Amino acid sequence: MKRRLSITSFPVCWLLWDLLVVYCAYTLCRAAFLALNWSLYAGTLTLGHGLELFGAGLLFDTPAILYTNAVILLMFLLPLHWKERPGYYRVARWIYTVVNSIAVYMNLMDCVYFPFTGKRTTASVFAEFGNESTGEMLKIFGGQFLSHWYLVLLAALVTWAFWKLFRPDSKSATPRRGPTTRYYIVQVLSLLLAIPLCIGAIRGGFTKATRPITISNANQYVNRPAETGIVLNTPFSIFRTLKKTPFVVPDYMSDEEALALYTPLHQPADTAAFTPRNVVVLILESYSKQHIGFYNKTLRNGTYQGFTPFLDSLITQGAMTFRYSYANGRKSIEGMPSVLSSLPNFVEPLFLTPASLNAMSGLARELGENKGYTTAFFHGAQNGSMGFQAFARATGFQRYYGRTEFNADPNFHGDDDFDGTWAIWDEEFFQFFAQQMGKMQQPFMTALFSASSHDPFVVPEKYQGQFPQGERPLQQCIAYTDYALKRFFEAASRQPWFNNTLFVITADHVSQQIDPFYCTTLGNYCVPIILYAPGDPSLHGYDEERVVEQIDIMPTVLSYLHYDKPYIAFGRDMLNESPDESQAIHWLPESSSYEYVWGDYALQFDGKQVTGAYEFRTDSTFSRNVLGTMPPATRDRMERQMKSIIQQYMQRMNGDQLTVKH
Repeated sequence: MKRRLSITSFPVCWLLWDLLVVYCAYTLCRAAFLALNWSLYAGTLTLGHGLELFGAGLLFDTPAILYTNAVILLMFLLPLHWKERPGYYRVARWIYTVVNSIAVYMNLMDCVYFPFTGKRTTASVFAEFGNESTGEMLKIFGGQFLSHWYLVLLAALVTWAFWKLFRPDSKSATPRRGPTTRYYIVQVLSLLLAIPLCIGAIRGGFTKATRPITISNANQYVNRPAETGIVLNTPFSIFRTLKKTPFVVPDYMSDEEALALYTPLHQPADTAAFTPRNVVVLILESYSKQHIGFYNKTLRNGTYQGFTPFLDSLITQGAMTFRYSYANGRKSIEGMPSVLSSLPNFVEPLFLTPASLNAMSGLARELGENKGYTTAFFHGAQNGSMGFQAFARATGFQRYYGRTEFNADPNFHGDDDFDGTWAIWDEEFFQFFAQQMGKMQQPFMTALFSASSHDPFVVPEKYQGQFPQGERPLQQCIAYTDYALKRFFEAASRQPWFNNTLFVITADHVSQQIDPFYCTTLGNYCVPIILYAPGDPSLHGYDEERVVEQIDIMPTVLSYLHYDKPYIAFGRDMLNESPDESQAIHWLPESSSYEYVWGDYALQFDGKQVTGAYEFRTDSTFSRNVLGTMPPATRDRMERQMKSIIQQYMQRMNGDQLTVKH
């Protein structure tokens, strides 16, 4: 009678055991990291929160382990029989031991390196040590080797454990029986199942709404930036930043000259008492000026109506807005830092760079920590999607309301109001937003990021055919969200907090531009910036002179409230800044250059030299490059000012200097 293969004879079972050993090794490294850096956390880290951080760390360990063990996964899951491949076991054992030992060494090295950098090592380490000679490198690491002998001993023990605990062992790797049909069926099914599971685990989720997990997601689980060192691991941090351009600090001018031209440090300017108004920021997905009727009264010979009748009426009846208002980025993940933290987007989205672990300020932190505001961020998508929850927590928001919180509210219909792709429909989620603010202690600062005006550009079935279709699929969604805004303001106007609130309405970025004016490099950044304070009739008008941008929102709001503490913001006060000093700057990814707007000109700069200039107020389609004829003094002033901003931005990003200690 033939003996059947036991379940533990299949390579997939050996693989699960081997991966479990690696997870244990990563957790051991995390414990060593915490022990050696305990002084950074003593007095603030509770046992419960510490366990939460260790649990969150598994989410970041998984992609690192799958990356480093990709060859091992393939060797174990291919429908091959180990007995038929001489040496297969020995090769697998060596690969497993070597690659995972290297990963452990990286983690243990950061136990020492972290206190000096304040963050896990990223791919920038290769640039940092790229100019060091071999002798200098040996001297550096040799000294560390001797002074931290206990980590070397721990690394050796872990390597030994990898080798000894590897399965299969030499006996089970050469079974007496040959392969069976059952063996091959299990292997093939395991391989087919492993492919989607690995992809989802590496991305950090399985839904379309989930962006690939990156180092900035660690902010979602921490109370302060130093705790990201516990959540993250070094292999993951390196893998996720390998292709990211580091913030290279240019040497355009001396630091003194740069500060004389421009400074992001804002000091209190007046002695008026702080006014504790509520602040509500609405960031509308893809809400380009292209689609808003108010800004396009002369477009198409005055026949263009737009898709936002409510927003048009709000602007006309009681809001403040600007003719020349611009975004600072072209993606959702670029809009949020600009609007809420006054951080422009240069070269790479902040979310995707090591700088996302910097200590960052923002409206929520300044008002929440220094003025006792209740702060909350709202986004109707799956919690954690797009990295919004992580960024919200990193910049001081005390609460986060997403799809999970909406579904838990008995006053709404949960996933019956889910759009099937991204998030809760805007109409219902805006009502949820208004209701939750009614429960908050005043003053509060909240922000909402809408979702329905997003691909695949559909509206709720009950509204099919009720909104104008337009020339692009997006435009009926713009009209639907405008209707949701109308219902939101109707609900908010009945709340006791309404008249004591400043509303700020803007877009994250533009989308689906149509008319030539909106298709230029500058037109691709045309978004609304609207200030509405129903209890302050003086905040009203249409400014056709100033050049403003999203990063101006934070300093404008804080100035409006008479905020009395210093803070870092790269924007300016839109209401009180002289029109002659107003400006805008953004990164043009298609040409890897900057565009700086001041006075009558938009100047383009590739990081080394000025490449173009356009009179944006009169040449709306950028048909004439006037670089050769513009006044030399104007060009020089614009170039020097732009270089000062870029240089200081890069310095502060690299040096973790985005906050002021009060």
